[in-house]
Amino acid sequence: MKVEIQPDVRDIAGQLGAGVPYALKVVAGQLADDPDMGVPSGLHGILTVTVDGDLFEDCPDLSVGYIREPDRIEIRFLRAATSTEPPTGAQEEGQDQERVQPADPAATAVTVREVADAWRRITCWLQDKAPDSYAALRAGASPAAIAALEGDLGIQIPIELSVLWLLTAGDEGANGWGCLPGNRALMTLDAVAAAYRLKMDAQAHEDARNADRPEDERITVWQPTWIPVVALGPADSTSGLYLDAATGYLGRWSRYNESPGEERDTLVTYLEEAADMLESPDLATRDKPGLIGGTLVWLSSIDPVREDRWRPLTG
Repeated sequence: MKVEIQPDVRDIAGQLGAGVPYALKVVAGQLADDPDMGVPSGLHGILTVTVDGDLFEDCPDLSVGYIREPDRIEIRFLRAATSTEPPTGAQEEGQDQERVQPADPAATAVTVREVADAWRRITCWLQDKAPDSYAALRAGASPAAIAALEGDLGIQIPIELSVLWLLTAGDEGANGWGCLPGNRALMTLDAVAAAYRLKMDAQAHEDARNADRPEDERITVWQPTWIPVVALGPADSTSGLYLDAATGYLGRWSRYNESPGEERDTLVTYLEEAADMLESPDLATRDKPGLIGGTLVWLSSIDPVREDRWRPLTG
């Protein structure tokens, strides 16, 4: 079985300890011999292997995440395991013991690869061209943290969103700007939970009023399957984008209970287009990327007083 290790995983290995690259190589060899040695992570399509760091010099305990395809394995995620993290594959308290599995594992593997590739293109660009924006990205969340959020929301988080959060669990923003088009920011998991509760409370309030309204005048401001993903800015969660777990499409939301708007983008196409605009800015249509110092700033939402410092990208 062929085992591939993504470049960003190799970079992370070098940062975690001098012995981690060798430990990763050993795990890759073991997976080649036994592709099914990992256990389900609780995230569809992703298996994990736990590495005892005591077996290697200068190596912490590790959690290695991979996807298995019929003829290959791809190691996608690597992080230092924490003592508070439950054993790999363990169910979170209160979660159903039976999890709904995807109908097509091959399609799940493709989705994992597409999200990871699109985000890698974005972060590689940021690291090279906008280091301040790159430094503002949070480290990836643990599978346990994502599973806990899933339990808090009470809905199954789509695989594409789980993969994105495994890579980056939010954007702190550089000088007030997020790195996504419109200077929007990927929300932290805590912000996601807070916004979801706020919107569900707003819908409960509307439902009480809807009981006295004609059917064609009833108001829907939020659906239980809508998961807030992107905020207007790092410190501005008055509006943003949600991912509909039922349809896989993004939509626009607002704290002021305006009618939700459809984006007709999936998370994959949204991230791929952001990467395309960064790599080929002359072809960008929805927004124009540029720089102010070491920060990525999108033209559509730039503060006019700082517009004279903005430098467009070409290429």
